[in-house]
Amino acid sequence: MIIFGQRHLRTALDEYAQHYNGRRPHRGQQLYPPLPDHPTADLTHERIKRGPVLGGLINEYGRAA
Repeated sequence: MIIFGQRHLRTALDEYAQHYNGRRPHRGQQLYPPLPDHPTADLTHERIKRGPVLGGLINEYGRAA
């Protein structure tokens, strides 16, 4: 990733911090992911879509519409 200016750097760091602090597994939880704030669904028969974070350096997954 190439950073173009302070504003771009701040945006990238904010997005990474949001992912790092809220969406990834933590050692304090034995590497289990954070508990969702909503019930989880059975996705065995669902389509999954991938959403890039930080220009594709990290990916998040969710249900496809």
